[in-house]
Amino acid sequence: MRLRVPAAQRNASAPRIASIPPLALAGGGLAVGVGGLYLAGLLLAGGDIDAGTTVRGVNIGGLSRAEAVRKLEERLGSAGSRDLAVTVGDRESTVDPRQAGITFDFEETVDRAVRADDIDPFTVIGGLFRSGGPVQPVVRVDEDKAHAALGKLAKSLDQKVRDGAVTFADGEVDQVAPHNGYALDTDAAVAPLRASFLRGDAGAVTALPARETKPEVTAEELRRAVRDFAQPAMSAPVRLTAADRRFTISPDDLGEYLTMRPDDTGKLTPRLDAKGLRASPAVARNLFGLPAEPRNATLRLVGDRVVAADDARSGVQITDKALGKAVLPLLTKSGTARTGEVAARVTPPEVTDENAARLGLTEKMSSFTVNFEPAPYRTKNIGRAAELINGSVVMPGRTWSFNRTVGERTEANGFVEGIMILNDEFTKAPGGGVSAVATTMFNAMFFAGVKPVEYGAHSFYIERYPEGREATVAWGSLDLKFNNDSGNAIYIQAESTETSVTITFLGTRKYDEIGSVTGPRTNVKQPERKVSTDERCVPQTPLEGFDVTVQRVFVADGREVKREPFRTHYTPRDEIVCE
Repeated sequence: MRLRVPAAQRNASAPRIASIPPLALAGGGLAVGVGGLYLAGLLLAGGDIDAGTTVRGVNIGGLSRAEAVRKLEERLGSAGSRDLAVTVGDRESTVDPRQAGITFDFEETVDRAVRADDIDPFTVIGGLFRSGGPVQPVVRVDEDKAHAALGKLAKSLDQKVRDGAVTFADGEVDQVAPHNGYALDTDAAVAPLRASFLRGDAGAVTALPARETKPEVTAEELRRAVRDFAQPAMSAPVRLTAADRRFTISPDDLGEYLTMRPDDTGKLTPRLDAKGLRASPAVARNLFGLPAEPRNATLRLVGDRVVAADDARSGVQITDKALGKAVLPLLTKSGTARTGEVAARVTPPEVTDENAARLGLTEKMSSFTVNFEPAPYRTKNIGRAAELINGSVVMPGRTWSFNRTVGERTEANGFVEGIMILNDEFTKAPGGGVSAVATTMFNAMFFAGVKPVEYGAHSFYIERYPEGREATVAWGSLDLKFNNDSGNAIYIQAESTETSVTITFLGTRKYDEIGSVTGPRTNVKQPERKVSTDERCVPQTPLEGFDVTVQRVFVADGREVKREPFRTHYTPRDEIVCE
């Protein structure tokens, strides 16, 4: 028998189940599905990095930060120490990235790869449907180390620009090829060096930026210079005529003194060292013996009349400039066209047997002799000075100079040490004794009647000379000069013996006679006595000092026409005792 329960009672005692619309049922199913996916995403995601994340081919997906850093250090650490191949211009080298301060920052790289700490359902569930993908590694650059390494690299790879050049050796042409100059731009080179490290291409070469300098003498100009000048210059000898000499210069000898230098436009131009070529054995031996200086005719006296010998000759000089001017144009020619003549500088003599009379060299104008005690240094120095003076020709209106004619009294000029007056005392010095020649010249000038220009007497009187009519000279401070105002040329003869020197003026006398009148001594002063311990001390006898005036008397047509005074002051000559 079945028990039936009333509906009202049944509803009151059983749980009540509400009516759920179909959409609600569907939404509930969706909620259950999303929850499952979220849970699955959390379970599958595991680490800090999305699955499929790689760095330079190394998979770090699903790893924690620490795990990913360790894995990258193990797998990529060695790659960061490989040398980087670089070039600067056409030179190659390598750079150690560690020394250049270029390294991987694996921690920063992993930080880039780590997903956000966001566990909202959409992020977690999205992780089920995406892959991390490749991540570029982070590169750190220590700028100071990078610049230091690049500076060191520049020292080995920089190269100076080189111009094209032509040289000559042993009669052959040598060429120096031009090349560009390169200077590494260390500031601009940091970025491409970092990029090369980041790429990590094994065997790749990085061209670093550099400042390029082009040669002024190009390869094209080098080819032109060789073709148009250098090769023709060395092709054959050149043949020259100079004065009465003929000689040949070989390419070997030419090449030693020939160069090519660039001008302002970069064009190679030839240059010949004419001075060096002129002094070279190939040229000098062929020009040896040419008289460089002219020689005047020798004059001698027969009674008081002048006779000229026929021995004058011209001077012939081949100058460096003339040699270069003759040689250089021949170097680009060939065959018989490589023959030329060197212009000679010919200096004719002033006096010849033909023109001596026309110049007025007809008679003795004056002559004077100074005697001296014999001594080797006097003989040497006086003889050398006379040798240099002998044959001097002074044309009308010209000035003659002792120092210019004789030159500095040095060993190289043929003089030796002797006794001379310095600071009012006798002392030893080169050229001692030459004052005897100066005094002789002064008196010859005095009695020839020509005009004195510069002269000076000794500081104290020397007994062997005529008082008030004597002279001394000192190189660089005191000269003996006269001007030839006679109206005709003057020829000076100078000769010496071991005890005398004589100087004679030949020309045309302007006056019948030149006389000398010596006045009395005035302003007389007594000497002192001095003792010297100087190693170079020379004993000295005492002599009073005084003033004196000498009159030069000019006589023409039997009567006196004028007088000229020569005033001289002498200091006392102190007695010097050497101890």
